[in-house]
Amino acid sequence: MTSAPSSPVTVEMLAAFSDAWNCHDLPALMGFMHADCVFETAAGPEVCGARHSGPEAVAAAFEAAWKNFPDAQWRNGRHFVAGERGVSEWTFTGTAADGSRVEADGVDVFTFKDGKILVKNAFRKMRPALPKA
Repeated sequence: MTSAPSSPVTVEMLAAFSDAWNCHDLPALMGFMHADCVFETAAGPEVCGARHSGPEAVAAAFEAAWKNFPDAQWRNGRHFVAGERGVSEWTFTGTAADGSRVEADGVDVFTFKDGKILVKNAFRKMRPALPKA
């Protein structure tokens, strides 16, 4: 039995995924993710940062970004897709609870499966926190 072919991931889909991040829309974000999704964070105790596997763990990790930076935004998005891989470039901005600010460039490296995001692997420049506004 063969499954129906899935729609390929497009640059427009990655732009919509980015828009969902900026709207802090967790249900929309998870709609882009594959059922076997993995999120590898920019920081953490493992060589990959921290790995979150499965929809519940990925959703909790995504939501943590907004808890840590309630005004988090990923601006200046540039996206490309090459088959089952893709990249989004962005500038992250956010203010932590202590008032310190982050502004740093980063990328997400994606692996796709069945027209969805299977792996989101995040990388962000390490820059000292900016002073409170």
